[in-house]
Amino acid sequence: MTVEYERRDAVAVVTMNRPEYRNAQNSAMTYALDEAFTRAVNDDEVKVIVLAGAGDHFSAGHDIGSPGRDVDVSYERKAVMWWDHVGRSGGDLRFAREMEVYLGMCRRWREIPKPMIAMVQGACVAGGLMLAWVCDLIVAAEDAFFADPVVRMGIPGVEYFAHPWVLGPRAAKEVLFTGDRFSAQRAYEWGMVSRVVPRSSLESSVFELASRISAMPQFGLALAKKAVNQSEDLMGMRAGMDSVFGLHHFAHAHNAEVSPDALAGMDARSMKKASS
Repeated sequence: MTVEYERRDAVAVVTMNRPEYRNAQNSAMTYALDEAFTRAVNDDEVKVIVLAGAGDHFSAGHDIGSPGRDVDVSYERKAVMWWDHVGRSGGDLRFAREMEVYLGMCRRWREIPKPMIAMVQGACVAGGLMLAWVCDLIVAAEDAFFADPVVRMGIPGVEYFAHPWVLGPRAAKEVLFTGDRFSAQRAYEWGMVSRVVPRSSLESSVFELASRISAMPQFGLALAKKAVNQSEDLMGMRAGMDSVFGLHHFAHAHNAEVSPDALAGMDARSMKKASS
């Protein structure tokens, strides 16, 4: 299964399960995540949702080269009101697909009315950041590392452009300008990560935190989450994200004009090598 679902008392555990590809996200995983989150939201006994990655890494980002890459597969459901990308071409194809499976899904998950905790170990890179950032809290193992290296492709950051809000403007610029990895401790200092714990105690720390949150009234948690999200949007997060999504697709179009493809000829191997 691409995504596994488990319930532990009042906690739903949603686990990305492509460890052989460092949990790279294809559309099959995206929709499986959506199905699992929907199941957790509709279960009245679930108070908290934990998002995890099987194996050594949380997520290495979007799938841009594994045998399971499925860019030509139609959407099973819809996160946004837009036409399917299959049968389209050029910028129409890219815009429709990324509006749906990346930006649309991430926005949908950010609004889940139950607290979400990302349990991060190993790599959390590019599209992996998007999955962690839609969660309300991030608990990271000491071995976790983060990066958004897509400026190497000439693209100004991943589709769910939350960088200035979760990192602050100066840290966001450093992360984007260099493409360098940053540690869990650095992420904590910037305010992106809630807690940093030894790898051996990652799971127990996450479930201890989830248990404490579960003791709070469910509706109160939902309203508190909505209050903070609305405040972020009043600080310009949603509008800023829309504007940068346009720049993101302008970059794809530019790449398609001047390089071999919309990713400037970069693939998973070359991106990993450049970022290591």
